[in-house]
Amino acid sequence: MKRWLGKAETALGNHSDRLNAINIFPVADGDTGTNLYLTVRAAAQALSSPPDAGSAYQSGATPGQQDVGAVLALAGQAAMEQARGNSGTLFSVFLCAAAEPLAGHTRLSSPLLAAALNRAQIRAWSALSDPVPGTMLSVMEAAARAAAGVDADQNGDDSNHVLGLALDAAVEAALDAVVRTEDQLAALHEAHVVDAGGVGMLLILDCLRSAVLGEELQSEMLDGLHGYNVQDPHIHTDMPDDDGVEVMCTISLSPLDAATLRQRLDEMGDSVIMSQVGGATDADGKYRWRVHVHVPSPEPAVALIGSLGEPTEISVSQLALPRDPGRHER
Repeated sequence: MKRWLGKAETALGNHSDRLNAINIFPVADGDTGTNLYLTVRAAAQALSSPPDAGSAYQSGATPGQQDVGAVLALAGQAAMEQARGNSGTLFSVFLCAAAEPLAGHTRLSSPLLAAALNRAQIRAWSALSDPVPGTMLSVMEAAARAAAGVDADQNGDDSNHVLGLALDAAVEAALDAVVRTEDQLAALHEAHVVDAGGVGMLLILDCLRSAVLGEELQSEMLDGLHGYNVQDPHIHTDMPDDDGVEVMCTISLSPLDAATLRQRLDEMGDSVIMSQVGGATDADGKYRWRVHVHVPSPEPAVALIGSLGEPTEISVSQLALPRDPGRHER
């Protein structure tokens, strides 16, 4: 697992520029590659050194522990606390959910991989208030279905050989799903590019395959993806600027208050993502939530969040980054 996330950090660092170049959905802000890289880096770093004693995501696991689920849970919660953007937040949800079926196990197998990928894609779809196909969600789902298919055909065989077959099938299905994204979203079809988050998820899954099987990354699978050649222009620079800001925070809320917050954020903005971080945190049954939303201006959203609890790790980022050297970020 450490090798997987380390490989993913390196791969996303190498590919961040091209991912940024084709990032036009849900907003053309050209930062999907950067956001995924920084989020995966947070997960990888959580396993490279013990968490601080006061760390918000400390879960009792240590990087040297042989419990696959506990180790991934540690990485997932670190990623969740430091997630960047839509793509980073959804990957964090994916990682936290994938850890759950793996808890108590000391090795990965085909049945466990199928269970982890399925739990992860379901949780990611449900984290978004308005999920749509043609994004990294579709790539997660395709990979999960392919792994489940191999597992079903092999009648629960937990050998390393079958695990390899499942990983190969998951990556192949993820690639097919990435190719399909171009025709699933009108914005991508018009720009003649595939989805940036989907490509990022494909890279992450191929890094898992590479780490488990001890094989090289399949870099050739990216050949021919529309908009992804090095010589291709930065598509997002030709898109209209997106007004508004991205607001993110962590907050402890009861399930009822969390549902209320999601509903009111849906009315106020879009790209609403809310995902639970860990279990109940106090005697009142409150849970910690990671919140993400795009809104026209930050003040109403921040005020709404503050009216329901005490948010931490609040970040506000402009969706429209300056693309002309003569412009300045507000």
